[in-house]
Amino acid sequence: MRVALFVTCVNDTLYPATGRAVVTLLERLGVRVEFPAAQSCCGQPLFNSGHRHPTEPLVRRYTEVFAGYDHVVTPSASCAAMVREQYPRIAARAGDGGALAAAVAEVAPRTRELTEFLVDVLGVTDVGARFPRTVAYHPTCHGLRALGLGDRPRRLLEQVDGLRLREPAGAQECCGFGGTFAVKNAAVSAAMGTDKARALVATGADVVCAVDNSCLAHLGGILARRGSRVRPLHLAEILASRDGSGA
Repeated sequence: MRVALFVTCVNDTLYPATGRAVVTLLERLGVRVEFPAAQSCCGQPLFNSGHRHPTEPLVRRYTEVFAGYDHVVTPSASCAAMVREQYPRIAARAGDGGALAAAVAEVAPRTRELTEFLVDVLGVTDVGARFPRTVAYHPTCHGLRALGLGDRPRRLLEQVDGLRLREPAGAQECCGFGGTFAVKNAAVSAAMGTDKARALVATGADVVCAVDNSCLAHLGGILARRGSRVRPLHLAEILASRDGSGA
């Protein structure tokens, strides 16, 4: 089985520990992971801002870089949803006689968010992790609504040795980040994030985890400005942990 890591821009630039955690975790489970160095942005910021045509070269690059892999695993529900949901729509209007659409049809369905890959492909929920902390899980919008991750992340967290899982009030509500939404609607975004931060603090958790570091960056900033001790940490880093510190 050939597996490639699609690390994403946010993780590569700001959260490299998350990418390393994915590799550590998958190798521990017997998966050999390759990292195609030619990978780049999936194009989500461009597309969500209304720039469909400039997104097409990034779609084409993705299909070329990840062609031939059995699975492409990414620690980002947001980027996985972009590839699986929006790439077919972009490719259908590319005006190249269907070449891009055919390439997308080959690669996009094999793109999996990390918890999907663990539960659906590898068939595991106990990954041998240890993390003796109290953790609140925030289900991000793309994971919840676009990918339909359901209880996969929770099932994985419930099997982590020592972890005490807490459910925040309004767990399924958006944190307010929304990518470019946070830039164009800063006041609304901050208000939504503040509501979410209050709910997270009320759980008594030490850590808030999610499957998207973009949402965790938003929440982490709000929590820090409120003087909260709640630490944001990607779910991959918890699952890769053996000593409770995170990967």
